[in-house]
Amino acid sequence: MDETVDWLRGRPYYEGQVTDYRVFDGRDAQFRDVDVDQRLEGALASDGIDRFYAHQADAIEAVRNGENVVVATETASGKSLAYTVPAFERAMENFGTTLYIGPQVALINDQAETLSALADGLGFGSRVTVDRYTGQLSRTEKEAVRERQPTVLLTTPDMLHYGILPHAHRLWEWFVERLETVVIDEVHAYRGVFGSQVALVLRRLNRVCERFDAHPQYVCASATIGNPREHAARVTGRPESSFALVDTDTSATGPRHWLCWNPPEYEDDGWGSGRRKSSHTEAKRLFVDLVTRGLQTAVFTDSRQTVERYATDSADELRQRGHADLAGQVGAYQAALTDDRREDIEQQLHDGSLRGVWTTSALELGVDVGGLDAVILDGYPGTRMQTFQRAGRAGRGTDPSLVALVAGEDQLDQFVVRNTDRLFETHPEQAVTNPENDALMPDHVRAAARETWLRPDDDRHFGDTFPDVVADLESRGDLDRRTTDAGLRWLYSGAGSPQHEMSLRTAADREVQLRTRDGDIIGTLPFDDALRDAHPGAIYHHQGTTYEVTDLDLTHDVAELDRTWADYYTRVLHDKTITVEEDFEEKAVDAYPEVPVRFAEVTMRKQITGFERRDSNSGEVLGERPLDLPETTLRTRALYYTLPPDLDRALRERGDFAGGIHAAEHAMISMFPFQFLCDRRDIGGLSTPMHPHTDRSTIFIYDGYPGGVGLARSGYETIDDLAETTLEMVTSCGCERGCPACVQSPHCGNANDPLSKSVATDLLNALVTGDLPTDGGN
Repeated sequence: MDETVDWLRGRPYYEGQVTDYRVFDGRDAQFRDVDVDQRLEGALASDGIDRFYAHQADAIEAVRNGENVVVATETASGKSLAYTVPAFERAMENFGTTLYIGPQVALINDQAETLSALADGLGFGSRVTVDRYTGQLSRTEKEAVRERQPTVLLTTPDMLHYGILPHAHRLWEWFVERLETVVIDEVHAYRGVFGSQVALVLRRLNRVCERFDAHPQYVCASATIGNPREHAARVTGRPESSFALVDTDTSATGPRHWLCWNPPEYEDDGWGSGRRKSSHTEAKRLFVDLVTRGLQTAVFTDSRQTVERYATDSADELRQRGHADLAGQVGAYQAALTDDRREDIEQQLHDGSLRGVWTTSALELGVDVGGLDAVILDGYPGTRMQTFQRAGRAGRGTDPSLVALVAGEDQLDQFVVRNTDRLFETHPEQAVTNPENDALMPDHVRAAARETWLRPDDDRHFGDTFPDVVADLESRGDLDRRTTDAGLRWLYSGAGSPQHEMSLRTAADREVQLRTRDGDIIGTLPFDDALRDAHPGAIYHHQGTTYEVTDLDLTHDVAELDRTWADYYTRVLHDKTITVEEDFEEKAVDAYPEVPVRFAEVTMRKQITGFERRDSNSGEVLGERPLDLPETTLRTRALYYTLPPDLDRALRERGDFAGGIHAAEHAMISMFPFQFLCDRRDIGGLSTPMHPHTDRSTIFIYDGYPGGVGLARSGYETIDDLAETTLEMVTSCGCERGCPACVQSPHCGNANDPLSKSVATDLLNALVTGDLPTDGGN
């Protein structure tokens, strides 16, 4: 691998782009003995497992001791044995059942095959039977699963929500009353809206289990995150103190070579440096180089459309270099593919017949594709957790592997490649979820009442707002109050199935279909996303094809698309206002006590006014068009802070005040993913020189989902750390006026106008140090 790295660094077009090169030594495995049933020991040995890593032994013993367990270790560290051994033992001893929950069907299928093969190795009469129960099964196949009564059942949160809990008393009683173990795989994936929804589903599961006098243990498997015990508790509804934490990885690894890679700058475009060439084209060139040198390579990128486009472009470049054979061995992997196609790619990666793949996070989770030689990260994945999760896909046993992080031009990417110690030497981010979300709670309480009657003490599961939610649902006629010998009860009295009236994957209740001229439906988007990405004139990429949206029919919620060869992309412009509905908490900034920070409920109103066309290569604005679209509203949670008169006055004297607070808002939002597991679009903001609620200049940062998912609250609680990290990011950027690497935002609805980096720096410095800006300052 050293030879490959030297060769890459010596290529003329890569000169000066490597900002850091590190080699992390491999480690020897640490083992510990665990006594297991002789048949299970034999089956494991047949699968090549004759010893347990020490962390596997710790987890197995904790489960045996009756504790809930969260295992937070690296990719490919054998976390699955922590639940496999106890699950099989319990089935063999007393027909105890295990429910395995995974976030993706591909992961379910992969795990089901592995566990089924192990169960077959136990021989006839072991009592261990494995089945999957997903939305891919036909009605007849689902009936057959229930008739077989497996002891290990694998499903998704969606199918638990739609297909199991609503029928627990009629179709699944045999399973729930014997339920001893609930496995939550990839628990770090349950964050934001999806995590909040799943947390409420699991609270409903806990209620149903109590109804059958079942008290299962939770075994959670996680990537390395900053708060594994707390997060596992929030997701499962169990006390944090009940979880044993296993987070020391004792598996064997080979040396891992890390390259941090910064694409070259454009020539000075008036911003005083900072504009960089596309990470996609740099990642493509690096990918082709590695594949031609014989390294099986995966490129992780965050857009399905990028995956499709650059997998095609990579194959074309391989042909141009005279490697037509390798061009046919490059694939694109993303969640929108058919199940058969995904499974085919997984198998080809595993057996080595596919030499390279462009992929979204769909391949990040625990699907077994063997070990790759190299991983390229096309852009910083957004969090350190995701960075190392994806990097963990590289490496076969103790063989050396290569990871290359190719930075984009935005704030997080550039901060990371300029401050690589922060990447490699700081703790991973915290996962955030909010099962108390008042926009999600009512639907789940209705569903819970449909599954088994509600009782006053169900606030143990649903929190302090539960009585108010029940009272509201009762007044609307959704719940029927009964007084029984056992006490007060509520039953669901509405029509239909409340479970089928909501989706776990989104907080949206309205979707827009994307339809081609031929009438094919190529996808759907939540309503707000459709206004942004599928407005008339928008450019939309799908499966290697570029489309232009020719019409958006909001009466029937259909967007019409037509193929195009356009070499530009589109970005919407919008106006926003925020109304403060209720202030919940207030505190002061540590270094500047005169600056109050509040946590509040707010309503954000957004009006999309038009869109820009931008050159695909340079990002240059090619033109602007108006749009006539409806206003949208979002009731959510926000943190906001106001500037006291002395700081306000000092900043106004320094220059463009409105541009300064706007730039500071952008910068703080951009650094949220450096502290919490979230996407850049999960957070929004607004800055105003005068807000009617405060009568002062005010900066808002809000959750991008109805009811909030906990991000704004987390930012409120850590505002001082957030301000310090943001100041470090802004001041470490070498541009003069502000650029995409510090204060510009690709999601700004005002086309990044106005912005003032110098005034933003003064503001952030005041928040961190308490010092007012002076003429001798920045």
